[in-house]
Order: sequence, then structure tokens, then C-alpha cells
Amino acid sequence: MKDGFVKIACATPQLKVADCVYNTDRILELVREAYDRSVKIVCFPELCITGYTCGDLFLQEALISAAEEQLARLAEETAGLDIVIIVGLPYDYDDKLYNCAAVLYRGELKGLVPKQHLPNYGEFYERRHFTPGGRTTYLIDTAISEDVKFGTDQVFLCTEAGLLFGVEICEDLWVADPPSVGLARDGATLIFNLSCSDEIIGKADYRRMLVKSRSGSLLCAYAYADAGIGESTQDMVFAGHNIICENGSTLAESKLFSNGLTVADIDIQRLTNERRRTSTWDCEATFSGREYDIIHIDLPVTETPLDRDIAPHPFVPSDKQVLDDRCEEILAIQSVGLATRLQHIGCKNAVVGLSGGLDSTLALIVMRHAFDRLGLDPSGMRAVTMPCFGTTDRTYTNACKLAAAYGATLKEINIEKSVRQHFADIGHDERVHDVTYENGQARERTQILMDVANQCGGIVVGTGDLSELALGWATYNGDHMSMYGVNSSIPKTLVRYLVAYEAAHAGGELRDVLLDILDTPVSPELLPPDKDGQIAQKTEDLVGPYELHDFFLYYHVRMGFTPGKIFRLARRAFEDVYDRETILKWQKKFYWRFFSQQFKRSCLPDGPKVGSVTLSPRGDWRMPSDASAAVWIAALEEAAAED
Repeated sequence: MKDGFVKIACATPQLKVADCVYNTDRILELVREAYDRSVKIVCFPELCITGYTCGDLFLQEALISAAEEQLARLAEETAGLDIVIIVGLPYDYDDKLYNCAAVLYRGELKGLVPKQHLPNYGEFYERRHFTPGGRTTYLIDTAISEDVKFGTDQVFLCTEAGLLFGVEICEDLWVADPPSVGLARDGATLIFNLSCSDEIIGKADYRRMLVKSRSGSLLCAYAYADAGIGESTQDMVFAGHNIICENGSTLAESKLFSNGLTVADIDIQRLTNERRRTSTWDCEATFSGREYDIIHIDLPVTETPLDRDIAPHPFVPSDKQVLDDRCEEILAIQSVGLATRLQHIGCKNAVVGLSGGLDSTLALIVMRHAFDRLGLDPSGMRAVTMPCFGTTDRTYTNACKLAAAYGATLKEINIEKSVRQHFADIGHDERVHDVTYENGQARERTQILMDVANQCGGIVVGTGDLSELALGWATYNGDHMSMYGVNSSIPKTLVRYLVAYEAAHAGGELRDVLLDILDTPVSPELLPPDKDGQIAQKTEDLVGPYELHDFFLYYHVRMGFTPGKIFRLARRAFEDVYDRETILKWQKKFYWRFFSQQFKRSCLPDGPKVGSVTLSPRGDWRMPSDASAAVWIAALEEAAAED
């Protein structure tokens, strides 16, 4: 459970209805398999010791006694295993029969949780056999343990790990006010549901939606363990549809009509961080004391071998259709933002510095979409190309073709003469290719854009992206400044896909030029080309791979993870791309640049928020410009030394 990860499983055993010995044998097989796979908590379906479809056999003493005997056997045979087991069975208490979840650990029965909501409609008739669980919790003696809590008002705390989980049963999820709401408000970050949900047309989609939405609204992980093959098919068929979700995302899901284990790594730290940052999260225990009894389980903390998929590009969906839909939505947000600003100020002209690179290309794409929304003449898009010492024929040509393809008015202003005059004015040797040499060009370009905007009564549309802002890879009062920054919350890894999406929907020369821009190395082109006239100054050689920095940015800002945890995740996500030392080097550089360059973000122009990570000082990110990175770098070095 290092870094907050805990491996859990939903298990669907093969069953024989009313054969408690056979069923327990199958349960034990899956418990041992789960243990061998480093699972710490495994949850089985509703009434799995007997089978759910026993009907009036539930009223037979023989079945009730056999179920309790096999529960005791299950406890005895798993007494040496560090794994929490949650199983379902009918349990008789005070001459009433309850549909219960039993929580076992190392041979002890830690608690019995009765089902609260008993369906008695359609194909279900549970009230014929069972009594609904009430709010009162009793202490009872069982054949396994004494003073066992019996009732719905209990949560289970794995003390060393700080993991609090709760249990509800099948229909409890489907009602308007499910027990999971109270469990989560009392601190549970993980909810288990023991279910036996029959399969009918369309139900799998609805079930999936319920589990995902419940985990999202409660900022929790939700594990749904469903009954499968082996239940009676007299009137129903069961699919073993196991689902494990975390904060609205599906981590693992079984194939319908299959038995076995469904395993996932839950990130408890991520969930607690999410609750901490969400000011509307109402934790009942914080204000009025706990309503639920806490049952302590001494599950030891160990390092979890991760099976969890760690996407190397967290800003970019892996599914192509989802990515296409996302790109369309993002372009709509960007263009509506710009269109609204233009409409508000009564402006029909917009100016952009067009370099032939990715960021300015995306800005021009957004401008054209905005102009189309407003019904404006595209000639009001003023594209200014400003070649200087580092401009290559490739990027210059692409800028010109791009402007023509989008119908923009192109203006070329060569700035070599003015920059040389500026160097002469300040006494800078042009042969010294330092930061003054580079930034002098960037600021000259921004001055020109601002003045051109004044000439035509327009506004300057900024091109800088989120990744550049995070790293401070922008010239202060140069490309850092504009009147509206359409790319300010678009990370570099996503910029590329947005341009590619536009290319896929374009034709002719526009498509060709967009594809060539995508194939051009990322560069500010502030240093002279090489002897072959090719780009010599490549951004990623200087600041590091943008895919790494976007990864660090996402988990640092959005998730608030520790440097050691981010390092661990990055090593897994990029294990076939970068070695350990390369990741460590650029992660250190990320923290240094992120902290030292905050002053550039503190005075950003307006720009539309697109995703959940943005660095606007008026929106999601507020940070002093003088904060030190020492704590983060020291934590990273310590974690790397221990790794």
C-alpha cells in the first residue's frame, strides 16, 4: 500500500445452488488466487455461500446452518492469510433471517452487515425470506468470534494503511438514498457491493453507469462484485458483471458471462486529495462526530506491485473516438471564448504572430473557427510573419501557406534590421547568442503585433500553451503577453492532437501544410539555423521532453501527488521510453522551473479554461512568486535514493 495504492478484487465463483460446501471450496480457490496476486481485500457476490436463487430453501434450517458452518470453515482456512475477505450468506439473528455481508480477516469475523433495501418487485421477492437491516448495531457472539458487530452502521478501518471502507449489498446501490452516501460522508473512500443482479437487455450499461456515477459523486472507489454462472437459470440468467471504478473512471471490468477475479489497484491517496481540494465535499464526521462504528483491521502496509495502467499522456485520451470528440469539444471551447471576447468589444479584427510552428497554427485554427461562428470575414484575421535570424525556409513557407489556406490577411515584417538597431542601442554584441539575443527578437515581435492590432482596431491573440507557462518557457512581455491567450490551458502534448484533428478534417494544401507543421521540430527559432538551413535550436533538447513535463504537471497540479509517487508513476508509464536517470533529471528540472517561473503566470492575459489543469492566477492556481522548490526537490531525491 505504498503511495496509497491498494490492490482489491471482485470475485465471482462457480456455484451450485444450495451446496454450501462446494461453493465454499470455490470461494477458497479464488481467495488463494487473489492472495497470490497480492490482493489485500477481495469481495464476493451476494449470498455466495448458498447461492442467491435458493428461493424457499432459505427458510430451511439445514441451509442456514450449513452456511454458517462454511463461513466458520472459510475463516479457519484463511487464518494465516493477510487478506480481507467479504462474502455473502443468509444469517439468522434473533429469529429473523438477514441477507448479510460477512467481513473476515485472519480467521476472525470482524463484522456482519445486513442488506437494508430488499427488492420485492418484478423477478425479486426478497421480503418473502429476509428482514431489512436496521440502523441499530448489535454485538453478537458467533461460532467464529465473540462480540461481533451486526448492523449497517459500521465502517472498517485498515489501521496502518489509513484505509476506511464500507459495505452495501446489491439493491442498496439502486435506491435514491443508498447507504454508500452515509458511509462516504463518514470517511469511507472505498465501497464494496455484494450483488446478484440478473442480466436483461440494457441492464449492463445501466449498472455500469450507476457504479461510475456513484464513485464520481462520492469521490470514492466502488467495487461491485456480481454473481455469475452457477446460479439457477430457472427464470433468470446471471452474468458475473464485476466493475471496479474510481472517482468516475472504470479501472477494471469483467467480461459478461464469466467467472473469476477482477483485480484493480485503487489509489486511496488520490481520493483523499480529491476530497481535500473539493470544498463542497461534506464529511459528516468532521462536524458532528461519527455516526458509524469503526471496526479496526490490522492489515499490514506493504508495497503493492502495480497492475494499474499508467497512461504516459494523461491529457490525451487513448481511445481514438474519445480523443476525436475531445478535440472537437476543445476547439469549440477555445473558439467560443475568443468569439465572445470579440463580440463583447465589437471587434472584427484579430492579430496573430504566425511562425509556422504548432502553437501559432492552433491559434490561427481557433481564430478561423471563432470568425466562422460570428460570420466575420476571414480577412479580418491578420497573420503577421516576422522572420529573423533563426527563421528557416520551412517554417516561413508553412506560415505563408497556412495564412492563405485559412483566408487570413498575411503581413510580412522582417525584423532583422530593427533588432540589430536595438542591439546597437543597448550595446549588445550580435555575435553573443545569449538570452538577450533571443529575447530581443521575441519582444520586438510582440511590440509589432500590438501596434498592428492598434492600426486595425483589433486584438492580439496569444499563442503560448500550458506546458510553456508551467515551465516559464516564454519571454516575459514577449510571447508571454497578448490580449487573449486561446492556448493558455492546452498542454503541448494535446496541441499536437488538436492540429492533427484539424488536418484530418481538412483537404488539399491545407491538409498538407498542417501535416508538415506536425512533423516540424518544436523550436522558438531564435538562434541561427545549422549549415544545412535546418532548425538548430530544439526546445526539448533544452527544457526536456514535453511528454514528461506534461506528466509531471498533471500529477503535481491536478493530483497533488508527492514527488516520489510521481517519479514512481513516471518510471512505470515511460519504462520503455526513458531510463531512470533521464526521468529523474527532468523531474528535478520541472520543479525548479515551475517554482522559479511563477512570476510569469501571476500576470497572465485572459484565456479560456479548457481542462481541469489550468494555471490562471484568476482561476484554479494561486501561488506566491517567491515560493521555494526545496521541499519538493529534497523529497524527490530522497525517494530516488530509496528506490
